[in-house]
Amino acid sequence: MQASRYARNISQVYLTLVPFLGLIIAFASGHSSYKIYLPIWLLHACLMLLAAWVLGGHLSRGPDANKKRIAVIGLFLIGPWVLISIFAGIGPLPANAAAWVATATEQQIRYYILIIAGLIAAGGFMLLREYLKEAGESLYSRLGSTAVVVATPLFIINMAFWGSYLTESYRLFTASASANRPDWYLPVRALFESITIVEVALIYVATIAFAVSMRRTSLLKPAACTVYILVSLVGVVLCSLPGRGVPAPLAIASFAVSIPAIPFIMPYLMAINLLRRVGN
Repeated sequence: MQASRYARNISQVYLTLVPFLGLIIAFASGHSSYKIYLPIWLLHACLMLLAAWVLGGHLSRGPDANKKRIAVIGLFLIGPWVLISIFAGIGPLPANAAAWVATATEQQIRYYILIIAGLIAAGGFMLLREYLKEAGESLYSRLGSTAVVVATPLFIINMAFWGSYLTESYRLFTASASANRPDWYLPVRALFESITIVEVALIYVATIAFAVSMRRTSLLKPAACTVYILVSLVGVVLCSLPGRGVPAPLAIASFAVSIPAIPFIMPYLMAINLLRRVGN
């Protein structure tokens, strides 16, 4: 019993550290060779899945139907960061068009991964919505699911823009001898910046709504719910700031909370909480 509790504690700590250490490694080490980061990521992904299984995911195959549903929801919401953790090796976005083109395949893979991660997260949210509805909370869970339904297609379109459209545009720019951008480039870029604001804000709003719903059904403690709400509210405010005309610290913070992987951190941490709770 003591060994099992120790293993679950280690699993929880390991899972909790993943997004934060992953971001630090990505920005500190930059881009690495796929021959190095791919095998490391595969091992890490297996360890993440093992940790999630030990923490409470194993109950997805248990006889208790209620615990089984919660465990499945937790595994779905952890899934996106199992994939996203590969970005610790791919590194942050290239600084210029030439560097982007030089790593074009990896940049496209980055956004394909994000699309898959977004779909997995949406599936997890929908399963959570059904569970909360049956538990007697329909208002906030419905608000959360509505935000997810609107945000998901916007997220997919936005990731397709960055992964495909922007990559091909950069190829054209680097192949051209002119340093000038076509007239259509900046308006299209501005359009997708607006789409980014909407879809990112909606993901944070969905997190807030689901956190409130989970507190009302006793899946979250009031203190934890408050933290999720406050952090997500900050995310909504910061991502809504205009890209120009704001002080540099706020512009940097706005960029940080709008990085595609960042809005999935709160649902990921909520999933760890669910797995811990169902495994107790």
